[in-house]
Amino acid sequence: MSLYFLLLLITGIVPLSLSFDKRLRFYKSWKYVLPSIIAVAAVYIAVDVYFTKMDYWGFNPSYLSGIYLFHLPIEEVLFFVVVPYASIFLHESILEYFPQVKLGHKFNTVLTIFLVLLSFDLLISNTEKSYTFYIFTKLAVVLILALWFRSRAIRSFYLTFIVILIPFLIVNGILTGSFIDEEVVWYNDAETLGIRIFTIPVEDFAYAFSMILLNLLLIEKLKKLY
Repeated sequence: MSLYFLLLLITGIVPLSLSFDKRLRFYKSWKYVLPSIIAVAAVYIAVDVYFTKMDYWGFNPSYLSGIYLFHLPIEEVLFFVVVPYASIFLHESILEYFPQVKLGHKFNTVLTIFLVLLSFDLLISNTEKSYTFYIFTKLAVVLILALWFRSRAIRSFYLTFIVILIPFLIVNGILTGSFIDEEVVWYNDAETLGIRIFTIPVEDFAYAFSMILLNLLLIEKLKKLY
């Protein structure tokens, strides 16, 4: 079993098992959650394929199974299913036990607008850095959608994301070289800001935030259709 696959297994097995907990009953949300994950994954995988071909990032075969799908390691494809599922589960679990965890409406709006403006500043000033430009363009778009949709989820997500960062730092830290001899996923520093938190490119934090938030926005919309 590859290290990358082992990390995904550890990440996903607990949320999947607890999805059938009598109080959480997260499995009842699968009709909203799974279509959202598939839709968002399709977009992210398409970009991932392109960026891999352009050598903006790549993968160390020493930590992979050797199975590829869409020209990506199978582990990388599964990443876009397992990590969002685990993150959404953790978000919903926190709200189940602490339903009042959310920002005030005005503060949420001000914070979101600030992050949109910051994202625009970063993408405009880094047009030559493909990963940075892509990430902050995407973050700006997702945040604008949250404002446009008047999302309730984002008010809680700002706070639950702090908790989600704990497993994120561990898993992404290992993937980017923490605690192991080499990186599982390497980045072309010419395409990033070159700023890392531990071994994780700072862009990855915006990457995770926007990916999970986009899922939550779609889930909100799907719930209105049922």
